[in-house]
Amino acid sequence: MRPVRRPRAKVEQPMSTRAEQPPSSTEAGQRREIIGHPIGLWLLFGTEFWERFCYYGMRAILGPYVALAFFSQYGDQAASQASLTYGGYTSMVYMTSIIGGLAADRLLGYQRSIIAGGSLMVVGMLLLLVPTLSVFLLGLSFIIIGTGLLKPNVSTIVGKLYETSDPRRDSAFTIFYMGINLGSTFAPIICGAWIGATYGYIWGFAAAAIGMMLGLVMFASLRGLLGGVGQLETSRSPASVASITVLGCLALLVPVYLLLSQSDLLGTLLFFVAALIAVYFLVSGFRSGERVQRHRYIAMLILFAANIVFWSLFEQAGSSLNFFARDHVSAPFDFTVFQAVNPALILLLGPFYAMMWPRLDRLGLNPTLPVKFALGLFGVGIGYYILVYACQHLLGADVKVPWMALVLLYLAHTFGELFLSPIGLSMVTKLSRPQETGLAMGGWFLSIAIGNYFAGRISAVATAGPPDSIATYVHVFSQMVWLGCGTAVLLLVASPFIARLTHGMR
Repeated sequence: MRPVRRPRAKVEQPMSTRAEQPPSSTEAGQRREIIGHPIGLWLLFGTEFWERFCYYGMRAILGPYVALAFFSQYGDQAASQASLTYGGYTSMVYMTSIIGGLAADRLLGYQRSIIAGGSLMVVGMLLLLVPTLSVFLLGLSFIIIGTGLLKPNVSTIVGKLYETSDPRRDSAFTIFYMGINLGSTFAPIICGAWIGATYGYIWGFAAAAIGMMLGLVMFASLRGLLGGVGQLETSRSPASVASITVLGCLALLVPVYLLLSQSDLLGTLLFFVAALIAVYFLVSGFRSGERVQRHRYIAMLILFAANIVFWSLFEQAGSSLNFFARDHVSAPFDFTVFQAVNPALILLLGPFYAMMWPRLDRLGLNPTLPVKFALGLFGVGIGYYILVYACQHLLGADVKVPWMALVLLYLAHTFGELFLSPIGLSMVTKLSRPQETGLAMGGWFLSIAIGNYFAGRISAVATAGPPDSIATYVHVFSQMVWLGCGTAVLLLVASPFIARLTHGMR
């Protein structure tokens, strides 16, 4: 059965470009499918697998490597200093998604943005192999800009493979999310626990670089499977587009490089950009002349705020929880293996969630978007309660907790993540106008950027104590229990109001 498209008000586009529209039902029907989904979804699945292999492979060893190689002179504060660098890097990886989404919407199209971003990431990963702080930061800068071009636009193409009302959308994003986590599962084990621990962290970075190369080659050679989805018609010549892209990326390198070591300035910039994005979508909602669209943008911004809280707590995985695992968890394996627990659990639980949403929808029991977000926040808060309990009641004489305590934390966090993160990606494509989907996806990743910024600041506090003391960790993690569960309660109370603003979107 072909889904019926609702008529939309005509929106003026810039003369130089024409914003990409969702594929027609005829085009969708002609596209080949595998297991009930367009074949292009599986190409994007594979591309994201290798991009996440690269990102999480280097993330698993980034904090410990930076602390050891560049901040050892700080003694007990080396982990705290490394946490600030880690937080700055992870936040800007997502912050530049705003620029990447805008560039795809107006200049490059989504497919070419992915290729350009992947190329920059390969360059950056190779620069990480140089054991000099200035070159290392330059490599991180290339990766930040490249991820900004690649990350939001892969997700955007996934949404554009389906009609807005297609019930397979949430299932598709959950499948896509499994691709993310398949790469994330293998990456810490291969790049960290095996190659990094055996031959040195530098070679772990090299393994991550190879993964990104494979993903880039695969997407560039097979993107014909997407048909016209993700392309943008423009009157500009290819040479002009290439020149603007190169100049824009070079112009971004300097501020990104400087902000990696300027945490306070980075925070100010993040909030300034977030304010601009919020104003843009509010104004866009009013200018659209559509009451429904205006309400949906307000709901989207509220859920962006909830997303900031979630990622502030969740993204301790590569920073404070990584250092905690190194110093205070008794385990018969390398501490970087814990970085694979969350994505491995998503692979186990993801199919259940993917099947659950369509079935709940058919039964009329599908929770509203704010309820799903609240459940995600409860998960992350409960995870920290488990770890605090272990620190207070199961601590050994060696100031270490059993490794199962950390595994249970990641289990709770995984339940929460599956309620919130893939649903958030789908939510953006549902609540935004088609010609603003890329920018809206960039806004989603900006909220994650702010969450990662806070995560770095929180980790800097949690790791500031002596390595043989666990008291600071217990204090910080206890506060995070209250923050996660308290925000979840507020969201549940407000959920009927927020759900009405979405006008039926789940």
